[in-house]
Amino acid sequence: MENNIQEGKRLLGKKVWAVVGATTDTDKYGYKIYKALKDAGYTVYPISPKYEKIDGDQAYKTLSDLPETPQVVDFVVNPRIGVEVVKECKQLGIKDIWLQPGTVSDEILEYAQSNDINALQACVLVALKTIR
Repeated sequence: MENNIQEGKRLLGKKVWAVVGATTDTDKYGYKIYKALKDAGYTVYPISPKYEKIDGDQAYKTLSDLPETPQVVDFVVNPRIGVEVVKECKQLGIKDIWLQPGTVSDEILEYAQSNDINALQACVLVALKTIR
């Protein structure tokens, strides 16, 4: 647990994020996480193939479409989708991913570990309130 807290602090110290699975539905975590990071002063990019804009901001279909490479990618998607996203992270040289509850699979964790990608499993909303 202590390692998760330290790792959470380290990742929250990085200021450019992408939220994969961002949504316009204000009741869903894909929106709440995006909005919380944005409100906390982070540069945060919403990733979703479904929307042109989220919370008034340009949304992007993939990480590769972003104007800059994020330092941390937050996953708010089904693990079946997440597997492809973690592979895209490797292609882009992204070394830190944050896996929300329900987004984790053995395949994602094994891929991340074997490709030198740090995968933190925790809720970013809780982390923003408690360890930032």
